Amino acid sequence: MSTATGIYFYPNNMGRIILLALEDVIGQTGINMLTNLSEQVEQNTLPPANFDRHFPFERLSTLMAGLENYYGPRAGRGLALRTGQACFQYGLENYGVLLGASDMAFRLLPLPTKLKIGAELFAQAFNQFSDQQVQITETEEIISWQIERCPLCWQRHTDAPACHLAVGILQEALYWISSGKYFNVEETTCIAQGD
Repeated sequence: MSTATGIYFYPNNMGRIILLALEDVIGQTGINMLTNLSEQVEQNTLPPANFDRHFPFERLSTLMAGLENYYGPRAGRGLALRTGQACFQYGLENYGVLLGASDMAFRLLPLPTKLKIGAELFAQAFNQFSDQQVQITETEEIISWQIERCPLCWQRHTDAPACHLAVGILQEALYWISSGKYFNVEETTCIAQGD
């Protein structure tokens, strides 16, 4: 829930998922370094596994900026992408049953139907459980995933799209939904670069 001051949050368990996935990718030492560099030392613990909205967008955005600043833009983007892919697996464990995405009936649907329903369910999870706002538009060839209030680039200014963690999550979601097919997921615009 947002406050009057414009502060937005993920639920604690989404923040927890991101930190666990980040730890899988860069290790606890890497997380300690990022939190120390971003002066978030007091926040160097995992949030509780609940739906309370207390994981601020600013914290996530600062961690993503830290990846690029410490490891360099190219490596930082790659690490954020891998973190996003790991996030999907943790998220499926925590949210799959709530959304019905783990049901056998869903898994047996034709691929075009699964892609459409899967995108809607995934957007619904963010819209319902967090202050992130997602809109979906579709054509026959493209599903456009628009994050209107984005925690990944929150209050950042960049020269290129910066939401690589979201790209990783979407890549892994499509891979899972399609039972192993790869899809081109590309961030074409980003609030951080003025879009």
